[in-house]
Amino acid sequence: MASCILEYVVEASSLSWGTRIKGFIACFVIGILCSLLGTLLLWVPRKGLSLFAVFYTLGNIASIGSTIFLMGPMKQLKRMFEPTRLIATILVLLCFALTLCSAFWWANKGLALIFCILQSLALTWYSLSFIPFARDAVKKCFAVCLT
Repeated sequence: MASCILEYVVEASSLSWGTRIKGFIACFVIGILCSLLGTLLLWVPRKGLSLFAVFYTLGNIASIGSTIFLMGPMKQLKRMFEPTRLIATILVLLCFALTLCSAFWWANKGLALIFCILQSLALTWYSLSFIPFARDAVKKCFAVCLT
């Protein structure tokens, strides 16, 4: 009973559709700007790669988070962890965490860069799960290219 009430409260939003669209666009643009800033910071001496990893990851998190404005937080979480995209979601979240660990705790720039690349690949695979038959098309394309 309590979970139904909580879900209703979380899903029921006082935001109008126009406000939701504006929130989505603002959050998505912030995500893109963070990623671009990270790319520019890549060329800063000494701390550049770490700054790139952090801003790139924050940008990707903001971009994914922007869809919360469209769907609501509970629906977003449910869709992220549906069986068709469970592995992709776990890989994306793991790459986010490993990128930040590489930049902050391990201070390993090369590893941070590798995790940023893996993050991009995982996000692409995750995003393709929302487009019907897109993953199958990518698999077939790679199969043709590799044979």
